[in-house]
Amino acid sequence: MQYSPPPLFKQGASARAKVVFFSILAIFLLVVDSRLNTLIFARQILGTLLYPVQVVAVMPRDAVSRISSYFTSTIALEKENAQLKLQQTLNAEALQQNGLLSTENAHLRKMLDIREKLTVKSILGEIIYDARDSTTRKIILDRGSQHGVALSQPVIDDLGVVGQVTRVFLL
Repeated sequence: MQYSPPPLFKQGASARAKVVFFSILAIFLLVVDSRLNTLIFARQILGTLLYPVQVVAVMPRDAVSRISSYFTSTIALEKENAQLKLQQTLNAEALQQNGLLSTENAHLRKMLDIREKLTVKSILGEIIYDARDSTTRKIILDRGSQHGVALSQPVIDDLGVVGQVTRVFLL
């Protein structure tokens, strides 16, 4: 009686021979595809067919990512909300104190009949003409050297520095 293994355990080519064969086949297909672009159509069809499978495969990852970002954003919003409430409390306190100080200041000025004084010498002027130049902004004032205006003096308005004196006329 001859012993023969069942068909499941029959051995064909060795595992090493299979690896070498399929490696050479893969390299050959890569070279042919890169030189001749023969597999573009097959790749497009395979990609179209496998797209639903890819979508289903990444659903768990996307769900975990969305849940994670939801809880992360919720925690960040709670922290920001707490910070904003604290800032609102501090701002309300500062606003109330500022209002009280302004009221007290106005009351004291009225009581003492004191006007607000400037700490530096200033000359009040009026704009006669505003030159509309696209590269520079020039204004002509109704004050000159006879009023004490000199070169390089700052020109200010109620909001701050506007520029500086570049020319002085007698006026």
